[in-house]
Amino acid sequence: MDEASRRRKPTPGVALIVATALALLAAPALAQAPAPPEPKTFTASAEIQALIANARANHKPGTPTMVQRILTLPPYAASLEHRTGVGPAAVHEKEAELFYVIEGSGTLVTGGRLTHETRPNPANLSGDGIDGGQSRPVAKGDMFIVPENTPHWFSAVNGELILMSLHVPRG
Repeated sequence: MDEASRRRKPTPGVALIVATALALLAAPALAQAPAPPEPKTFTASAEIQALIANARANHKPGTPTMVQRILTLPPYAASLEHRTGVGPAAVHEKEAELFYVIEGSGTLVTGGRLTHETRPNPANLSGDGIDGGQSRPVAKGDMFIVPENTPHWFSAVNGELILMSLHVPRG
């Protein structure tokens, strides 16, 4: 190979550096936030029953709650919550949460103070329970709303508790 040919052909090290630089430049484009969910403004009763059947069929022991989307119209989303045991307590700092009990029963605690508080994300607090607060039984057909910044927790689930929940952004 003559001198001119050697100068035109990149060495393996140069090719690797160029490929790495191109990959690093492309990474921000690939790491963009996911697109918001498409609006879904109607769900038939049969679909809700299918979600309930799916939750029951795919329940994993040791996982007290399974959540599935029912409706979406950003920034609102209604979800089906299938609860088979006591899970963590929560505080949503910027959202109220509306609940409707589809099936089952349990005990709801609101107010008080989270125990062993953690911050799983920027807008929510979590804990393993609540000190104080008001306990009340909830059952099929009940509807209630938990204001933003209010600790809430299902401290007991009698077999299973199937809820529709709607997070309502406020302020």
